Amino acid sequence: MYSRSLSGLPEVPSITTVIAQQALDLTGWASHMATSSLISDARLADAVGSPAKLKTLARQCNDASVRFRDEAAARGDRVHAYAEQVALRAMGQPHTMAAARDALAQHNETAFADRFDEWWHNFQVQPLAAEITVWNHTVGYAGTLDLVAEIGGRVCLIDFKTRGTDRSGRVKSLNDNVVMQLAAGFKAEESLVDAETGTWEPWAYGRDVMLLGVAIGETEVVAYQANPQTLPQYWQKFWALRQVWHYQQAVNVAPNPLQPLGPPVAASPQS
Repeated sequence: MYSRSLSGLPEVPSITTVIAQQALDLTGWASHMATSSLISDARLADAVGSPAKLKTLARQCNDASVRFRDEAAARGDRVHAYAEQVALRAMGQPHTMAAARDALAQHNETAFADRFDEWWHNFQVQPLAAEITVWNHTVGYAGTLDLVAEIGGRVCLIDFKTRGTDRSGRVKSLNDNVVMQLAAGFKAEESLVDAETGTWEPWAYGRDVMLLGVAIGETEVVAYQANPQTLPQYWQKFWALRQVWHYQQAVNVAPNPLQPLGPPVAASPQS
């Protein structure tokens, strides 16, 4: 949830919260992660033949998908922090780029920074704003865009995604939900100027821009343009998910929708 200022109350959902209203079935992936964790566990050989040990080991491996998700999220935060600091330095603003790179180095993740630096140089990125918060009153949502930059003479709205590497050594592709995220940012009506005072200004980048999803991996960085022909459909989908969020909130506070019903009262016999 976002508020209009640091002292304000939450008013609207975030872009990612709205998109999360689309249910995803990850049970197959979770089972695969649990099984993979179990068969690669060094304790498995010793546990074979002991139902108690196998049960304990299986229980400990059952949350492998949660641990993987949390570790991936933390890595994504570190990579995003580095990308932000690179942009701030390029704009001549105070930055902590060295510390952000050190944080990656502590987790053996400097390859992400190296590939990002190569992409930044090759695409001749000229940043205009980093981590900019936007708001849409009409639909009712807010969010934060990773970067607004000029590339090749075009203004681009950019969302970074940290991705793994496939078996061929290529960075994994992006989920098409990034198009919804970019479309929502494009449709913003205001951008934040000062969070302390709650000062906002009209959104300056809602026309004639390119929408880019950028996959940052350890072996390469690949930029994808959101197909302009698909933006109306993805915006409509985002709008629909925003309605789902709204009605779900209403359902959450509604009285119990199901009430017990007893049998009908038997009619008195006619005399």
